[in-house]
Amino acid sequence: MANIYKNSLIDLSTTDNTIVYTAPADSRAIIKSLIVSEDAGSGTTVTFTITNAAAAVFNLFKDKSIASKATTELLTHPLILQENEVLKAQAADANELHIIASILEINRE
Repeated sequence: MANIYKNSLIDLSTTDNTIVYTAPADSRAIIKSLIVSEDAGSGTTVTFTITNAAAAVFNLFKDKSIASKATTELLTHPLILQENEVLKAQAADANELHIIASILEINRE
C-alpha cells in the first residue's frame, strides 16, 4: 500500500463543469485542502460536486460566493473520496477562479 501526495491545480477558464480530481480505481483519496482564488477583481460563485461510481451527483458547495481578489479555504475537515469518485467544479463566470486541491491518495494494492 502506497501513499501518494499530490496537488490538482485548475484554472476555471470556462463555465463548464470541470473535473478537479478523480480517485483511481485502486485507491481512496483524502482531500485535505480545497482552496479557491478569485483573480479577476469582480467576485463570483463556484459549485463543487462529487459524482459517485453509480453516476449519482451530490452537491458539496452550491453557488459558494468567492469575493473579489480573495482566497478561500473551503474545507474545514478532510474529505474522503472512494474509488472512481469524481470531484468537479463549475464557476459562474469564466476566467476568474483558480483551484488548488491538496490530496493524499492511498493505494490499496
